[in-house]
Amino acid sequence: MAFTAQELSNIANAMLDYHMDRGKVWSQTLQNKPLLKAFRAKQKTFPGGKENITVRVKGTYTTAIMGFAHDDTVTYANPANIKEAHYPWKEIHGGIQVTFTELKKDGISITDSATGKNVSQHSEREKTALANLFDDKIEDMAEGFDRGLNEMYWRDGTQDSKEAPGLRSFLLDDPTSATIVGGIDQSVNTWWRNRASLSISVTTPSDMEIIKKMKSEDRLLRKFGNPMHIRLCGSDFLDALEAEIYSKGDFTQTGWTKSGQMDIGQADASLRGRVFEYDPTLDDLGLGKYCFIIDCKQIFPKVMEGEDMKTHSPARPEDKYVLYRALTWTGGVVCRQRNTSGVYSIV
Repeated sequence: MAFTAQELSNIANAMLDYHMDRGKVWSQTLQNKPLLKAFRAKQKTFPGGKENITVRVKGTYTTAIMGFAHDDTVTYANPANIKEAHYPWKEIHGGIQVTFTELKKDGISITDSATGKNVSQHSEREKTALANLFDDKIEDMAEGFDRGLNEMYWRDGTQDSKEAPGLRSFLLDDPTSATIVGGIDQSVNTWWRNRASLSISVTTPSDMEIIKKMKSEDRLLRKFGNPMHIRLCGSDFLDALEAEIYSKGDFTQTGWTKSGQMDIGQADASLRGRVFEYDPTLDDLGLGKYCFIIDCKQIFPKVMEGEDMKTHSPARPEDKYVLYRALTWTGGVVCRQRNTSGVYSIV
């Protein structure tokens, strides 16, 4: 039996909702995306704007105290230290298509009518076949969009001028260079710098250079606030960190079982309750030796109201027998404070 174009559209929408909410796919190349997860949890909205998302920041203070007695002359300050950081918002698209020819090859015919009149009943087999055909396409769009958004969040924006600059545009390897970040010169405004250390030696694990640096940096990263840190690392960094831990520790026999097996695993390394978490994307980007400590209170995405993972069902053009579905996202990544986040790597 034939499906009407309207029925086909309804099935496609249902499949999209399923995959966006709770779809299960046995893919072989899905990776954890902890940055994407954290950013989605902290994402905020903005009402719109001509070009940029703006935030006001301040790192210099003018007012000072002075002693006085009797009729001493005192002075008055006129503070003017507010600066405006601005970040571009961008429009992101991901879409799929299915042709009527593909459907015919799967034994499904389409009544090319947008009205849905004269709807006929369909066998369960037809509904299942149609759902299965859409299943891979919809899953591909949902996962592909997540992968692209996750990578965009990690990059600095130079990969594509139409994508929003991400984390690497705020957390720089050299925060002392004459670089403009959010419209503010970090070389002049020393308070507008992230922390960085790119030469942590791991030649001798028992020296515990990573552990010493991480404990020291933890204090300094909390010097100017109460950050909400996530610690995302590449595999090489975690290997070196674990080597330091093993160099000073022993496996216990608490893992022995009645069957004579021993669990050689250990809990993930953490500091002040915050785990050093593996982010596979860092390996993919050639940053396996890096660790990023990110204050998600101050660095997070902002999405335009009503434009977060918006679904679209474009009408079929009169000259193409094709069904389209799309997701769009409109927003950017903002940074309100840099000195509570840092970037680190081993050598």
